[in-house]
Amino acid sequence: MFCAVASCVMSFIILRRMSQQPDPQAEGDVLARLCIMMERETAARVAENEVQRARMAEIERALSTRLDQRHQEMTETFNRIARMMGRDLSEMRVTQAESLREMAEEGRRQSDELRAAVNERLHQAVEKQMQTSFQRVLEQIGAMQKAMGEVSAMTAQVGDLKRLFSNVKTRGGWGEAQLRTILDDVLPEGAYDTNRRLRDDSREVVEFAVRMPVRATVPPVLAIDSKFPTEAYERLLQAVEDCNPDAERAARRALETTLRIEARKIATKYIVPPVTVEFAVLYLPTDGLYAEVARIPGLLDEIGRAYRVIVMGPGLMPAMLRTIHLGYVTLALEKRTDDIARLLGATRQEMLRMDGVLEKLARNASAMSSSIDEARRRTSLVSRKLRDLDMDPQHPVPAGDDGTAPAAHPGMANGARQADMMPTWADDGPHPDGHG
Repeated sequence: MFCAVASCVMSFIILRRMSQQPDPQAEGDVLARLCIMMERETAARVAENEVQRARMAEIERALSTRLDQRHQEMTETFNRIARMMGRDLSEMRVTQAESLREMAEEGRRQSDELRAAVNERLHQAVEKQMQTSFQRVLEQIGAMQKAMGEVSAMTAQVGDLKRLFSNVKTRGGWGEAQLRTILDDVLPEGAYDTNRRLRDDSREVVEFAVRMPVRATVPPVLAIDSKFPTEAYERLLQAVEDCNPDAERAARRALETTLRIEARKIATKYIVPPVTVEFAVLYLPTDGLYAEVARIPGLLDEIGRAYRVIVMGPGLMPAMLRTIHLGYVTLALEKRTDDIARLLGATRQEMLRMDGVLEKLARNASAMSSSIDEARRRTSLVSRKLRDLDMDPQHPVPAGDDGTAPAAHPGMANGARQADMMPTWADDGPHPDGHG
């Protein structure tokens, strides 16, 4: 590559020089020389290329030989490794097979032992469970027989109840007893009357008359009557159970008619103002019956508006009675308030009297204080006189503080000594303790 570049440079220089010489012969010589040089250069380059090609061929043959040798060596190495791996794999396979066989035999042996132990325990558990289950089954059979007997007894009792409730008077007595229990539980004692006659010109009596908590000489009463339309209610339940819409509608109409008739009777018989309040209560003994009545659209509102009768069940009656009981509590508090007001008035009068007594006592205390001072003065005087008596009889006795001469002998008159020793209140007034 370097030679080619050098030849090109020389050719360029020669051509430049030829362009500067105008002699044609010289130019021809130069061109001839240049051609000779070019041929030589080409021949030298061809020879060099041949040498290079021969060298490259030798290098290629050497590399091919080297590659063949390396390929053969690697093939032999791979074959040797494959034989070693095959031998190792065979040995490992044999060892693994032996290990698996031993593990299988050990697992089979342990499985047999475990199966035997499990079978033994399972047999014992099953036997124990069977005994327990058999005992339990016997107990359950006994309990079932007992329950069957109780069911039979209950069936007989239900039949008796049905026969009892088939009688209108018996049904009414049961509802009345239930209502009496509710009244006794909520209201205070003596808050209601039973079987009370509300009209003087009628012999009709209401089951319960609750006295209302108002300030009156004769408080008005609330009439409560219990009704239990069992026939219509049972027909309705049977129609609902049979999924018979026509029978259900007919039963509801019959129940509605019965309720309207009973409400009209209560309004006519038991709403007598001012003996009673302006409304009455129709009591239904079961919540199921009350729920079916409440499901009839507008029935309760119409009965309350047209007949002034409130329909209530066992769930609502205690709430109304508690309201009445709260009225009794409020009335008692009002009475207690009046009593307290009267007591406070009497206490005020007593306090005024006590104030007068305390004023008199204060005046007496003032007089007593003056009397006590006078008594102390007289006591001092008596003490000085007594000291004079204790002196020597040969010395003259000085005169007393009041200017009077002392007695000449200790045996002087008792009246004079008692007059000098007498306290002031003996002459001036009453004794300080209030006595004369």
